[in-house]
Amino acid sequence: MKILAVETATSRQSVAVLDGPRVLARSDEEAAGSQARLLIPTIDRLLKASGLTLSSLEGLAVSIGPGSFTGLRVGLATMLGLRATTGLPLAAVPTLEAMVRNVPRDDVPLCPILKARTGEVYWGLYRWTGAGTLQVLEAERVGPLELVVRSFVGPTVVLGEGWATNRNELYRLLGPRAGQVREAPGEAMAASAVSIGLAGLERLARGDIAGQGPSPRYVQRAEAEVKPVGHRLESASTRESSN
Repeated sequence: MKILAVETATSRQSVAVLDGPRVLARSDEEAAGSQARLLIPTIDRLLKASGLTLSSLEGLAVSIGPGSFTGLRVGLATMLGLRATTGLPLAAVPTLEAMVRNVPRDDVPLCPILKARTGEVYWGLYRWTGAGTLQVLEAERVGPLELVVRSFVGPTVVLGEGWATNRNELYRLLGPRAGQVREAPGEAMAASAVSIGLAGLERLARGDIAGQGPSPRYVQRAEAEVKPVGHRLESASTRESSN
């Protein structure tokens, strides 16, 4: 299945064309504030490099966040426009879930982390099961760094720009538990259209197609009260509605 995938949840713009798991063409570039200008030309360039046209595609996939609402809206609007033009099925893929696919599968919990507003990050906790399905250990949420480290109750693989940007402070907050954390390889740190495409292929194969009006994904705000180490966080009912 040939698919066009777009990831605009962060300051990096990522676009990929896949034929099943095979990557035909991809582009990853810094594009803070420039996605609206760069996205369509990048898509055109990658389709030409793949020897394809929009009519050659069989599906679309787009990142729906959490992340930068400006970037996400650009990605969503572009892909909704392409869907309206082509009639192709569109998969709306949660960004953090897709990022987990950047890392080789094992049974260690994975924690993708993205930057939110100043002093806060988005994060979630996931694990691959023996059957190859993704288990959500802790639903995606947004909150301060002090609460992220409370999610780690054993060996954990961390990745994402939110980790890379706040690495030193997160290590400090982890204290003696820092040795339990393992960083993903550098090439796995960034949100990627390839991962969005792979997740999108699975969604389309099972008929999980986006409805008429998908919107950027809102996430639950973590509780303000920090519980003792070793306890899971309970989620609040308040939803994050702005970035």
